[in-house]
Amino acid sequence: MVDQQRPHVQEVNIGQEMRASFLDYAMSVIVARALPDVRDGLKPVHRRILYALNDQGMHADKPYKKSARIVGDVIGKYHPHGDSAVYEAMVRMAQDFSFRYMLVDGHGNFGSVDGDPAAAMRYTEARMSKISMEMVRDINKNTIDYMENYDGSEKEPNVLPSRFPNLLVNGAAGIAVGMATNIPPHHLGETIDAILAISRNPEISISELMNEYIPGPDFPTSGQILGRSGIKKAYETGKGSITIRSKTEIEEHANGKNSILVTELPYQVNKAKLVEKIAELARDKRIDGITDLRDESDRNGMRIVIELRKDANPNVVLNNLYKQTALQTSFGINMLALVDGQPKVLNLKQCLEHYLEHQKVIITRRTQYELDKAEARAHILEGLRVALDHIDEIITLIRESQTTDIARDGLMQRFELSEKQSQAILDMRLQRLTGLEREKIEDEYKQIKELIDELRAILADDEKILDIIREELTEIKDRFSDERKTEIVSGGIDFIEDEDLIPEENIVITLTHQGYIKRLPASTYRAQRRGGRGIQGMGTNEDDFIEHLVSCSTHDTVLFFSNKGKVYRAKGYEVPEFNRTAKGIPIINMLEIEQGEWINAVISVQEYHEDWNLVFTTKYGISKRTSLIQFANIRKGGLIALNLRENDELISVRLTDGTKDMLIGTKYGYVIRFEEEQIRTMGRTAAGVKGISLRDNDEVVSMEIVEEGEYVLNVTDNGYGKRTPIEDYRITNRGGKGIVTCHITEKTGEVVAVKTVSEEEDIMIMTISGVLIRMQVEGISTTGRNTQGVRLIRLQEGEKVATVAKVDPEETEDEEEIEAESKS
Repeated sequence: MVDQQRPHVQEVNIGQEMRASFLDYAMSVIVARALPDVRDGLKPVHRRILYALNDQGMHADKPYKKSARIVGDVIGKYHPHGDSAVYEAMVRMAQDFSFRYMLVDGHGNFGSVDGDPAAAMRYTEARMSKISMEMVRDINKNTIDYMENYDGSEKEPNVLPSRFPNLLVNGAAGIAVGMATNIPPHHLGETIDAILAISRNPEISISELMNEYIPGPDFPTSGQILGRSGIKKAYETGKGSITIRSKTEIEEHANGKNSILVTELPYQVNKAKLVEKIAELARDKRIDGITDLRDESDRNGMRIVIELRKDANPNVVLNNLYKQTALQTSFGINMLALVDGQPKVLNLKQCLEHYLEHQKVIITRRTQYELDKAEARAHILEGLRVALDHIDEIITLIRESQTTDIARDGLMQRFELSEKQSQAILDMRLQRLTGLEREKIEDEYKQIKELIDELRAILADDEKILDIIREELTEIKDRFSDERKTEIVSGGIDFIEDEDLIPEENIVITLTHQGYIKRLPASTYRAQRRGGRGIQGMGTNEDDFIEHLVSCSTHDTVLFFSNKGKVYRAKGYEVPEFNRTAKGIPIINMLEIEQGEWINAVISVQEYHEDWNLVFTTKYGISKRTSLIQFANIRKGGLIALNLRENDELISVRLTDGTKDMLIGTKYGYVIRFEEEQIRTMGRTAAGVKGISLRDNDEVVSMEIVEEGEYVLNVTDNGYGKRTPIEDYRITNRGGKGIVTCHITEKTGEVVAVKTVSEEEDIMIMTISGVLIRMQVEGISTTGRNTQGVRLIRLQEGEKVATVAKVDPEETEDEEEIEAESKS
């Protein structure tokens, strides 16, 4: 509405105006300032700096020029913002601790990892780096579109050709309005390999890209990335968080003291502030044991020395430094970039695919440009060939013409030439009339025709375009790729805590059939008398049940043996602790278990002794004995424990001293006892020998070590059990069919466990719904081999016993108190 008294004043709704104006401002910041383009990985200011350097001829093989000259040119022509903003952006592009592959070659003081600022732009000089020349390669071959600059007086590129994947290689960080991007840098060779893989197999998965080509970010300051779960989440969703740790080592001195040496830092950590923080923590006694702190870094590398008291545990001090200082930091990944001018969060494969599409456009446009140029040259050469064939007549025509225009028109009419051909003939020098020059024209025409055919074939075949992209990317990789800097180490739940800070206590580790693992204090389960109802030991899904339970210490090594015969390891404290009714976490989050693989045996090891052995038994009765020392070094991805025969599975593993008797039990109630020495010691990958001969449809459920004075405990899936003196089981040769150990009926059900137990031990029985009952072995009736036993646990309808485990003995509590707790 316009006021007639004040025609220059227009009334507007302030709410609508604010919304519209703020949206315009936000989009301007998002598109024209803060976010990189997915194609070249550059924000406008970086793109303008590189374009200005190229436009001024400040190439990698030319002398350095003053930074102030570069900044002035960028501000005056393309980027009407503050000079400090432009200079600081250029400074970062020249810092080897900010960019993984520097795009500007700086000469002078361009700052330091201590946070020192660069010298004033009038003192420093710069030029394009060698790799940044690849960002603008072919820019003059109509490969990109241009737009007008801020005042319409110049043209600037919408995007650079970017002949290498700069978005991932150098990363990006920026805060827009209502959104931010934080893309980590990556290794050039790995990233190019991933693009080549996508070009050959567009259906490749992100997991395959990670496993085979890009394991994770590669920071210019090196350091260590802890674990792969954060990387995997970021690569699959575009958002995630990774933990970066400094590279450290503990140095022992002759006087018994230790020093911690820091040689690499997490990305974007200020070294001077870090040293100051460590000194503050030591001064305030928040970290005890530090006696001296020195920064011995020089041009040869980084070196921070932290000297410790003689009685200080270096691992404990280092772990506290990780927790309280920037020696360990988190990097939040948010892979946000502009796609067709719109901000989008991209996963790893999408980033690579968008770059590959950009290169297809670049190669197509370059090829078309070269084709147009070749066809134009061929057109001229065709005119020159006509002239050479009629040279006398043409000379006469030109001599008889009054002006150049008349001569040109005469040539066009007489020989049916174009204006450009006619002009080329008029411009032709007399030396071209020699025989040698004529031969050169014919040779050039032949080559041009071949080139035209080749270029047309490229434009007609997408695979040829991809071949060119692959060839050129491989050439860039060969020229500029270097060694990976950042190490990716095993992470997960263990990377924060140090074993010296973990109290040693007895724990129970449970693992469900569907692979959920957790640990609880052993005291969680209090002993109950035979026939009790038990207490809820673990929350499970309706179709899940507890399958394995191990009683050990937090400092013990836990070995996990899979059905495929592989072994994985973890410390007891690495298993996450949950409350009694929690499910736990999927074991695949802790161990690198393959698809179709599950854990079939779990044992704990305190120390690796050469005299100790692991004895294996499979579902089909195959047994093997291998020295424990062969399992001292197990990779994160696991180790082959034994080679299995077709359709066989590993059932049980036991730790022995080489002098024991072995007991193998089957689900149909048969047991064989033989001396361990009957199984010779074999290599780690050996298949084994026959331990027991099975009857039809029978299979092994347990394998145990026999100790003198023990009993054989049999438990069936309907909750019945008994113990029988070990003397009732005679020693035979391995490979026999065994003897009856339990009378199987419909009432008792099939045998689920055959254990060797002593009267001083407790056992823990678990049902498929997660109910546990703990009882003393001495409370279980002793009967002969061929009996069915007594009820050990009252089961609800449809309930079954899942597994049985031995635990350390515990003092029995008052039965009434137990009953009250079980009801609650």
